[in-house]
Amino acid sequence: MANPPAVTVCLAGNAGRYKSNLSISQLLLRGFMAGAYIAAGAALATVCSTAAATYLGPGIGKLISGAVFPIGLIAIVLTGMELFTGDAMLGPLAALQGKVGWGKVLNNWFWVYIGNLIGSLAYAYMMVWGPLTQGNLTAAEPNAFGLNAVAIAAGKVLTYKSAGNMGMWSVFLAGIGCNFLVNVAVMLGITAKDFIGKFFGIWFPIMAFVATGFEHCVANMYFLPAGLWLNQIFPGLADKMVIAADGTTSFWNPLLHTYGGLTWSDVWVWNLIPVTLGNIIGGMVFVGFVYYFCFRSEFPEDLMK
Repeated sequence: MANPPAVTVCLAGNAGRYKSNLSISQLLLRGFMAGAYIAAGAALATVCSTAAATYLGPGIGKLISGAVFPIGLIAIVLTGMELFTGDAMLGPLAALQGKVGWGKVLNNWFWVYIGNLIGSLAYAYMMVWGPLTQGNLTAAEPNAFGLNAVAIAAGKVLTYKSAGNMGMWSVFLAGIGCNFLVNVAVMLGITAKDFIGKFFGIWFPIMAFVATGFEHCVANMYFLPAGLWLNQIFPGLADKMVIAADGTTSFWNPLLHTYGGLTWSDVWVWNLIPVTLGNIIGGMVFVGFVYYFCFRSEFPEDLMK
């Protein structure tokens, strides 16, 4: 069973009104949980994709990451937590429908973003000092999963930095593409009336954004600090060498070597800030605005109150 599109858009606006009227303490607490849930999916993707590309090819490696990552948004939607990227669409829909003011939308965004960041950092801390190192912080390097975490973080920051202005445009576009798909998933979750429908409605678009390689600001609140902290604990990774099958040696991660590691400045400038802006546009404009103008003449009156 599924709701008609016009009903779905109205229900999304009602959800945006509800979320925008939550207290600051509720936004922070629910935002914390949502950040932790997204981080759980990101951590699972890190572990499950380790070495997959080496043996199965890069496409299959991406597919494995995408297949397990959606646990985060499924948990958020079905348990009523607050995710910034979903609220980037739901809040504006409520405002466009006249159910809440834009000030409350911005208030929701600010506190949920903070809550998501704290929850993601808490989960990253648990992973770094737990499964990614197993407590052995005096070793020369983390375990295989920890190495993958560092490689993921470097790829999400230094790849864009090395491309300069084009890299900034690229990461911004990757943010738009990501939240377009995330909010399609949110819409499908609202459209479906039963658990199975919500599960698969959310799972497929989220799998698509991860496997495609788009950028999600809340997921990156886990990916990037986890990799950065590991790089700080094991600074020798910047100069780590590997031996190829033909006997030649090269740096394990050339970008990490070139830039001498990861910094918080790079994390924010070359990923989180442009990705956040792209996520806002992808959710608010390409889903929220589009669906409002598509169905505003068909909204049921009883759902507009």
